Amino acid sequence: MAPWVSLFFIYLALLSGLCFAADPFVFYDFKVSYITASPLGVPQQVIAINGNFPGPPINATTNNNVVVNVKNELDENLLLTWPGIQMRRDSWEDGVLGTNCPIPPKWNYTYQFQVKDQIGSFFYFPSLNFQRASGGFGPFILNNRDIIAIPFPKPDGDIVILIGDWYTRNHTALRADLDSGKDLGMPDGVLINGKGPYRYNTTLVPDGIKYESIQVDPGKTYRVRVHNVGISTSLNFRIQNHTMLLVETEGYYTIQQNFSTFDIHVGQSYSFLVTMNQNISSDFYIVASARFVNESVWQRVTGVAILHYSDSTRPASGPLPDVSADIYNSWSAMTQPRSIKVNTTASGARPNPQGSYHYGQINVTDTYILQSLPPVSIDGKFRTTFNGISFVNPDTPIRLADQHNVKGAYKLDFPTKPLNRTPRVDTSVINATYKGFIEVILQNNDTKLQSFHMDGYSFWVVGMDFGNWTESDRSSYNKWDAISRSTVEVYPGGWTAILASLDNVGVWNLRAENLDRWYLGQETYMRIINPEENGDTEFAAPNNVLFCGALKSLQKDQPSAAISNLGGRFKVFFTLIVGLFASIFTLS
Repeated sequence: MAPWVSLFFIYLALLSGLCFAADPFVFYDFKVSYITASPLGVPQQVIAINGNFPGPPINATTNNNVVVNVKNELDENLLLTWPGIQMRRDSWEDGVLGTNCPIPPKWNYTYQFQVKDQIGSFFYFPSLNFQRASGGFGPFILNNRDIIAIPFPKPDGDIVILIGDWYTRNHTALRADLDSGKDLGMPDGVLINGKGPYRYNTTLVPDGIKYESIQVDPGKTYRVRVHNVGISTSLNFRIQNHTMLLVETEGYYTIQQNFSTFDIHVGQSYSFLVTMNQNISSDFYIVASARFVNESVWQRVTGVAILHYSDSTRPASGPLPDVSADIYNSWSAMTQPRSIKVNTTASGARPNPQGSYHYGQINVTDTYILQSLPPVSIDGKFRTTFNGISFVNPDTPIRLADQHNVKGAYKLDFPTKPLNRTPRVDTSVINATYKGFIEVILQNNDTKLQSFHMDGYSFWVVGMDFGNWTESDRSSYNKWDAISRSTVEVYPGGWTAILASLDNVGVWNLRAENLDRWYLGQETYMRIINPEENGDTEFAAPNNVLFCGALKSLQKDQPSAAISNLGGRFKVFFTLIVGLFASIFTLS
């Protein structure tokens, strides 16, 4: 046997041990660019990933290391964020301005993070400059490890459905409207998987629009993952003549219950099991329509796709399936989110029941009441606020400023409750306690239903009601089987109470998920630092960290992004590959 052949098998054995001894890596290359598309029949500029709108799915499994190499081919800065993905000890990869310097045009940046102890349905999107209004989003699926049973029979297939409101004006025009004090106005439509509505109505839907058609086989059951990737509109989702069995939301299995229609608010994700049990040889409507609005005025803000049975011979017909009768009754509509409970007997990412963590018995260490109000004029510009503070992102990201002793980049003085003072713009951050147990009251005194999101964590949704929260409302909290999630709705004139265990060090964004409110300043950050940090509780800044603001002089020329952030294991892999070929050529 030739010496180089023997050497090849030695290296192969080394590489095999390397690749399978530790947690696997999954790799993705994302080229983010503009393309022209006409989802509502009007040509417009949208943001695509690898030429596709929406972007491709990221598919990983519990404990996988996810590596996404991003090439920014836009004409403006870019960051991708991964809401709901709990990057343990690693807010450096979160992809929002308080934690990361932006990726300049024509630059690469490689994200690497581990999805520890997580399963479920999520999505990613660009976090800067209102870009999500033009696309750049895609699904993020985290699968159970094979040894962990799922709490339902294995589905026959997996279907991803991205729903969201859509404007024919691109993100630069929409943000210009907001900058000038204008409201976004009514959307031009709703997209399903980046496509416009099926022509169910010849008056409301023009001819020639491409629509989504999802093919299924009769008798089979599919896991349908639905994400509201829109910017400001709550949507009701339904499938004509089909029942949807709710099984999971944002990483947690739920008590299973059937729904004919389901409200999905901005930024939220759900999984349903849908059995194709209809005997009629026709297609069926899939509908996503605007919720809690004047139905007659907003009728055109409806997305319609087609569920196509493989043996179907006739198109879908008849009127669209009705939404719940309580469309104008918020009190009744709150019954749905209150009914969503965690399945305490199901395993999540680990082989122990999700309900084994007794959150209701933990003493609260800090309480924050975050009040949101309608936009107000601050220094001549319309802004939104939490507790009277309209957040302005720091020039130097918070944790980077800490590690390089940049003074004055931010303030650790965010108020614990609304203060009776003139609203102001500021970079005010929550000084959160490491390993504390925080209670956050999301008090929505705005005029519209909103969603709120916490990066880096899931939280327990323990209470929800109308009116202003008072301490006596704690007696109504669900302290046993509240759902855990990362994005929750708060009805106008109401409140939602959440609890979170702050065991994930770093700097984590807390924000309105409605893009207009977020863009105008309704956000803050939680700075969570271990006072005894010894390198075990927080990762150091990655090798390819970007510098900006007061540290911009530290930024070198475009780094070799494809290798610089892949960590020691992949560097060893790369070194072995180079060594293998060098040895082969020497022996040859």
